[in-house]
Amino acid sequence: MKKEDKTNVMRVLEGKKISYESHSYEPDATLSGEQIAGILGEEKEKVFKTLVTQAKSGAYYVFVVPVAAELDLKKAAKAANEKAVSMIKQKELLPLTGYVHGGCSPIGMKKQFPTFIHETAQNYDTVFVSAGKVGFQIELDPKDLIAVASCRIADIIC
Repeated sequence: MKKEDKTNVMRVLEGKKISYESHSYEPDATLSGEQIAGILGEEKEKVFKTLVTQAKSGAYYVFVVPVAAELDLKKAAKAANEKAVSMIKQKELLPLTGYVHGGCSPIGMKKQFPTFIHETAQNYDTVFVSAGKVGFQIELDPKDLIAVASCRIADIIC
């Protein structure tokens, strides 16, 4: 991979000496997570999306769930010990996290927010998340993802 193809996520992982494999595809922000899983030739249960929410308290939370699943906002709020959480507006994503829609990763955000990952991530030897740029995914051991992103494990899908 050329130096300019390295993403911040990859630099963070390399800095922490965490092994990963990068995968790229033709950048297209209109692709769904399920379509990306298909392009990668992977089970959609192993490919995770990163969702950013804000609680009624004003606090932000990050949830990492399988691409084919839907975040259960009530379960998410309960996991975060909040009354309610809602998805942030797409235009708020870049200034808040440093990532664009379709390229948001739980690793290397501008600020570390409390992060939760769905419990099924533990069922796999490797999982996929965005590498921080549309068209790039990283594959890594879920234990490494949980450690580097300080994830708490929870049942957060419908």
